Amino acid sequence: PVDGTCNFAHNYPGFCVSVGVLRHALPVAGCVIEFTGGPGKWSTRTYSGGRNLGSTLDGKPLLVSSVKKLEDAMIATEFNCHDEQLWPCMAELFRDFSMNAMGIRASGAAAVNLCHLAAGQIDAYYQYMLRPYDVAAGIIILEEAGGRVTTADGSAYSVFDRSLLATNDALYEQMLQKVEGPTSRAVQHGVQLGPANVPKAYRVRSGRQLE
Repeated sequence: PVDGTCNFAHNYPGFCVSVGVLRHALPVAGCVIEFTGGPGKWSTRTYSGGRNLGSTLDGKPLLVSSVKKLEDAMIATEFNCHDEQLWPCMAELFRDFSMNAMGIRASGAAAVNLCHLAAGQIDAYYQYMLRPYDVAAGIIILEEAGGRVTTADGSAYSVFDRSLLATNDALYEQMLQKVEGPTSRAVQHGVQLGPANVPKAYRVRSGRQLE
């Protein structure tokens, strides 16, 4: 489907077409076509990846950044959450990263964020309330570029989970220290971040292990 629909509706760059293939909850192949530029001069960038096959941008291999310090990191997130109880968590994290990272940005599309992370353009990405079709392609592209993905509290991730922490490998522990506390407090206040949008034929056991 199209990801970044608001961008698409306003002729604003940063939207994409994202198609992922799952084996149960495990992404095994994906392709994301990002639209860049603007009205009158659109262009595309094609990201693709396959399990144990690597990932590419327009045919050239992708590799996550080597940034090791949070103060040097560019971080991505989005603010399109409609759960009012989650806003304190999001506001706390935005304030923290605004003060302690090099910068924080929102592109408007989860799949684009994951691909930019795979390409080394950003260094970490956290997000809540995503759906499987938002991330199925981007996850495999990122993992095959050397990225790391868990839930925002550090648990094994499946595309049906509603919290996500994705980083280059070097920043993972620093990012987890920042997001784990606010995420846990949100859950304590009743925010549901466990698996959702699971097909009826599937039964979630733990992490990405589904039947």
